[in-house]
Amino acid sequence: MLFRDARTRRNLYWIYVKHETNQLYADGIVHLKGLGITVLAVVCDGRRGLFGLCGDVPVQMCQFHQIAIITRYLTRRPKLPAAQELRDLIKILTRTDKESFTGGLEQWYAKWAVFLNERTINQNTGKSHYTHKRLRSAYLSLKRNLYWLFTWYDHPEVNIPNTTNSIDGHFAHLKTSLRNHNGLSTTRKRKFINEFLRHAGL
Repeated sequence: MLFRDARTRRNLYWIYVKHETNQLYADGIVHLKGLGITVLAVVCDGRRGLFGLCGDVPVQMCQFHQIAIITRYLTRRPKLPAAQELRDLIKILTRTDKESFTGGLEQWYAKWAVFLNERTINQNTGKSHYTHKRLRSAYLSLKRNLYWLFTWYDHPEVNIPNTTNSIDGHFAHLKTSLRNHNGLSTTRKRKFINEFLRHAGL
């Protein structure tokens, strides 16, 4: 797990974990503050429950991660017109402002609400379920995360990035470097990673 300063592109703190947890992220923020680092905002990938663990620190959900979530639900070439329109809307997320995107989402829902809430009855059990479950899940994901998708817009004085591109690109470079050193033992691989992260941005 890596904590990186988006402004200076310096790696501030990292730990090796078996599994990511929200508590580890919260502990990392506390650790940074303990080092005397002022945490102006947090940009993250939107792990469920993470937003509420940052206290009064503004949290921005990475917009590219939100786009990826919607793409997993709808695919890149959805067949339903409602899904196509929602896909078109999400594609402009990183290039628009809060009011325009929110208004577009509200208009989409007003047009497709009845379709979105259609239910199909199972002839064997008599129970019903939502007919367009993946489309509904995509919309609900957007609606649930909307508050954190435009934190950068609500706090212009902080100059918050709207994506985690800095850290994602950094990890991509690290993975490429590791592939060029195949065969390293776990101990030597960890030493390599430490040196890579320690000298990034210098």
